Amino acid sequence: MSFALGNLQLRSNLFLSPLAGYTNLPFRLIIRELGTVGLCTTDLVNARSLLDRNRKALELVHTVEADQPLAVQLYGTRADEMRDAARILEDRGVQALDVNMGCPVRKVCRNGGGSALMTDPAAAARMVAAMVAAVNIPVTCKMRLGWDDAHLTAPELARALEDVGAAAIIVHGRTRAQGFSGTVSRAGIRAVVEAVRTVPVVGNGDITTPQAARRMFDETGCAAISIGRGAFYNPWIFGHTAQYLARGTLADEPSLDERLAVMRRHLDLMITVFGETRGCQKFRKVALQYSCRLGPRKPFDKAVVGLRTRAEFEEIVARYRAWRERFVGADGQLRHAYRPRALDETDVERAIPVPAGPNAQW
Repeated sequence: MSFALGNLQLRSNLFLSPLAGYTNLPFRLIIRELGTVGLCTTDLVNARSLLDRNRKALELVHTVEADQPLAVQLYGTRADEMRDAARILEDRGVQALDVNMGCPVRKVCRNGGGSALMTDPAAAARMVAAMVAAVNIPVTCKMRLGWDDAHLTAPELARALEDVGAAAIIVHGRTRAQGFSGTVSRAGIRAVVEAVRTVPVVGNGDITTPQAARRMFDETGCAAISIGRGAFYNPWIFGHTAQYLARGTLADEPSLDERLAVMRRHLDLMITVFGETRGCQKFRKVALQYSCRLGPRKPFDKAVVGLRTRAEFEEIVARYRAWRERFVGADGQLRHAYRPRALDETDVERAIPVPAGPNAQW
């Protein structure tokens, strides 16, 4: 279960992917408290903004001792800026760097960043080589399968990045043209695994259940997996996946009390990091993701989108508990007709929206 990422020893080969607008410090801490995640990665950070000490960029890379080990995902188009940003992050104590070569958003790609790097493997390799030479921490690269179905450059690019010292290749199994439509091509990820010699390949995309995680390992031969939207929808997924891979048994669904306790903890962390007003505002969209597994929830959702204070959250929960009782049977559980059905990998499009942000299609 442990995993070596270059010179960094991780507790597991289960990683948290960057997710724009969501994988901030409070969420990363929740993930770490709930399961056996090996490595968490920040939101996408612009290298130029980091060099300019932009407030938002510095907020994205803000961390604490409990948020370790941490990788920062960088994007940029100039090798010198990416190199200098890498040095700054190493000096700040970041344990790994991830180069974004997969963001398909036009404003990122038009300047040669994100997925556009996949169209020029030589330039991408020069950028990574400069970063690897400048720091002593692992540098990984996250990519898609290619620009479109006619240009599946991931195997070629992965070989070039291996040659310049990338510590791992993370592959989302769709092309830039796909965005998040259709399904992940595990065969495409396997082609990358087969193209490299020794560098580990990390599979990513549509991993929403422990069963989907096992399928990613089995069908691609990847050495690790990285979970994005599936983790936000179900922050227990890392612990549940570790159990399933080790024992072949599925963990019980968290109870209502467990879900509400984690929501409380998440809100408290939001307030600690961002202050009560901003923390509550940012938590509104978080709460709507948690509530997807509560069963009937309309009054809760309607109230929580206007959340303003920590005390108000407790009032919303108390009213929701009282309202929800009408759907509960004599055994204290939701009656069968009102229980959320088990999530599977085909639900990812319907159940887990793509977040707004600089890598909104990531």
